[in-house]
Amino acid sequence: MRTRLIIVRHAEAMGNISREFHGWTDEGLTDKGHKQAKLMAEKLKDTDIDVLYASSMVRTMQTALFIAEAKGLKIIKTDKLKEINGGDWERRKWVDLEKEYPVEYKMWDFEPHNHQMPGGEHMRGFHERLINEFYRIISENTGKSICIVTHGTALRALMCTFRGLELDKMLDIMWHDNTAISIVDFEEDKFKVVIEGDNTHLGAELSTIQNQDWYQDYIKRFEKTNSC
Repeated sequence: MRTRLIIVRHAEAMGNISREFHGWTDEGLTDKGHKQAKLMAEKLKDTDIDVLYASSMVRTMQTALFIAEAKGLKIIKTDKLKEINGGDWERRKWVDLEKEYPVEYKMWDFEPHNHQMPGGEHMRGFHERLINEFYRIISENTGKSICIVTHGTALRALMCTFRGLELDKMLDIMWHDNTAISIVDFEEDKFKVVIEGDNTHLGAELSTIQNQDWYQDYIKRFEKTNSC
């Protein structure tokens, strides 16, 4: 019996535009984020969704609310879908982290599967928390279409499992835009990615990452690495 997962990254939040690390820092959506979430919910309006889950953080709950209103669903919130706990990195600007934590920052950038957040979570423990929660949700909703609103780093880690890859292949997973939609089917104990990181509902103007300098540099590096 097929269970369908409709997975959404939260809309643009304050940390996305301030370029600070916000893992467990609990901030809400920007004005642009509200526009993104509205467009995403409109796109999902005619999609079959039986149940709606969200990370318990403000930015994911606010994003999920647009889906809940469009589909007439209640939001089931869970702490276990929260973003990675950044520990000492929380609320620190990315440009400062690179200078102040050069070893850890390099690990985050080039070996994220081995990264330990100073005072926070290790990527492997984070991934285990997430995938265990996904299996729990699936087991309680077998055969249904489940919408889940979560976070950017969470999606990179989860996509490794969904694609049948080990966590050390995280660098092969692109960052998803805010409100990007992925669809993954689970059947006979296997995941199958149907759609990954669809942000076409935003267009160029309302995209977050496509309008940021860091992403342009990231794309060049990603394409170079994956063309070798």
